[in-house]
Amino acid sequence: MENKQNNNPSRSELITDFVKTNPTYYIEKFQQIGSKPSFSFSFNFYAAILGPIWFGMRNIWNWALTFLIIETFSVVQIIRGMFGNITADAIQKIEQVQSTIAFRNKQLEAAITNNPDKVDVYKRNIKSLEDAMQGYIDEVSRIEASAIWITTLGIVLLILIKIVQGILANSKLEKRYSEWLSDKTISPGMQTKNYILSTIFTSVVMFFSVVHYSFPGLIVIMNEFPTHPDIRLTSIAWVEKIFNYAVLKGDALFTAITIGIRSVLDFLELLFVKTPWIVIITAIVTLTGLSAGPRAAIYSAGFLCYMGFLGFWVKAMTTLALLGTAAILSIAIGIPLGIFCARRQRFYSMIRPIMDFMQTMPAFVFMIPVIAFFGTGKVAAVIITMIFGGTPVVRLTVLGLRGVPETIREAAIAYGASKWYLLRKVDLPLATPSILAGVNQTVMLSLAMVVVASLIGAKGLGQDVLEALQYANVGQGILAGVAILFVALILDRVVQGKKRV
Repeated sequence: MENKQNNNPSRSELITDFVKTNPTYYIEKFQQIGSKPSFSFSFNFYAAILGPIWFGMRNIWNWALTFLIIETFSVVQIIRGMFGNITADAIQKIEQVQSTIAFRNKQLEAAITNNPDKVDVYKRNIKSLEDAMQGYIDEVSRIEASAIWITTLGIVLLILIKIVQGILANSKLEKRYSEWLSDKTISPGMQTKNYILSTIFTSVVMFFSVVHYSFPGLIVIMNEFPTHPDIRLTSIAWVEKIFNYAVLKGDALFTAITIGIRSVLDFLELLFVKTPWIVIITAIVTLTGLSAGPRAAIYSAGFLCYMGFLGFWVKAMTTLALLGTAAILSIAIGIPLGIFCARRQRFYSMIRPIMDFMQTMPAFVFMIPVIAFFGTGKVAAVIITMIFGGTPVVRLTVLGLRGVPETIREAAIAYGASKWYLLRKVDLPLATPSILAGVNQTVMLSLAMVVVASLIGAKGLGQDVLEALQYANVGQGILAGVAILFVALILDRVVQGKKRV
């Protein structure tokens, strides 16, 4: 009986284990909050006083950061209004104008003796400067008069945010408690590291914000990050040295990759560009009809006619060949890689940061090393497109395979299914919707690189858009952009099939 109780702790024991401090108070408040479907009013005095420090200690960092920003703003206004040098900028301008007036007066004295023709000019200049200085003096008076209102605003805002923190604290902590019940890996808060981190983080942010905004120039190092030009120059030299070494040593590898990509690209260009247009239209319309139905086939025929009548046919086919090469290679690499990663969590954890980097890094950044290794042209454009658009098919293949119910896999194994049979007949068929979604995303993201690829000599429809941007040719840019859109729609319907019709 005793063991049973130990294995099934009561709600009070769970709350005590979670909150660590003042359990009686939180047991009562959690009971009050949980008993009502709507919001239950309660006020946490400690949360109101400590503010973001309390939320940080309780490991509720999303609210801690929000309240820290608002509290810091409030405290800055209070300190600025009461003690801050809020007129520093205006006084600095006054000093600059005074210095200029003194210089002009010397010029005026010299002009009276040596150059009487410029006396009136200098007098008007001095009069204008004196008027400007009077404006700055008036501005100083206005700023000084507004100090009380700045302070009042800060005090009112600080009081309001303290009240809000006190009201929300218990409900947010109870929500955190509910999450902790279902997932014990969640930190309950009130740990030594949370004490230290929350206190130090809040203190640093608030102190330096107050000093910077209330007493500008007091700490010189805060005005500009300390650096030195030699650091940047040395870093640039090292990066260039590394890339030059890689280009020299990897010449054979880069040549082999170039030949492989060029082979696929040349074949597709020959297929799409050299084949009679009527054959291509017939093939695409038929494929679209079989995949997505007759309505999609009619739309595809209209889109293709648009490209032909407006003179975009060859460039559209060139774009399709470029896109097809990048998509085929991305899919050919991505799906097997996704299958491999689906059953090897450690390996997937290793390459996931690389894929995050590939997806988040702007195309213009990784364009630089690609050009360094492969030069400009279509091959480099294909590689850039693969880098940008190749990750979704890997991720969604992994997601689809991991989403296969274990009960189905266990049943297949129980009937003697081998690993290869399990993959072909169970895993892949059930994961197909997710894999197709990944293929679709890869194709669409690849198409988004058409214009970027034209910057390095890929030609195609992106070249028309690029020229339109360079020469402000609105009509050409819009028509070429619509052609790219139509290519995307055709590919989307073919890949997704009847699900999108």
